Amino acid sequence: MRILTRNPKDFWSGAIFVAIGLAAVVLARDHPMGTAMRMGPAYFPTVLGGLLALIGLIALLRSLVRAGEPIGRLAYGKVSLVLASNVLFGLLLRRVGLVFSLIVLVLTSAYASQRFSWRASLALAVGASLFCAVTFVKLLGLPIPLLGAWLGE
Repeated sequence: MRILTRNPKDFWSGAIFVAIGLAAVVLARDHPMGTAMRMGPAYFPTVLGGLLALIGLIALLRSLVRAGEPIGRLAYGKVSLVLASNVLFGLLLRRVGLVFSLIVLVLTSAYASQRFSWRASLALAVGASLFCAVTFVKLLGLPIPLLGAWLGE
């Protein structure tokens, strides 16, 4: 059986977006929804899941119309590097704090790119760390250590 899609990348990314979006909507049903003025715990995941599913549906429809390249082979090493950077971020967050663990996350995951550049990656890592420190710790007051136990906080 031949698939009618002309763009396999859009088709499969759309299918993944629809699946994850619908899963978020279904999983959020166990919590109260609330209203737009007084949002419950299900409001945010339901809205985001619905939007993600809508974007996925658009990608699926676009894959039927617009031609594209075939999917290449999966780069297991690069996928593993990005996954490992996220795990490393989680393990380091309490020990070295948000600033350094986010720098490690960005540099490690950026290294998986074919267009990796130390200068650009370091600038992105420092900028993301400063933005997250100001936004989440200072402005929103989340109890995330900036420097962590290993660095004296």
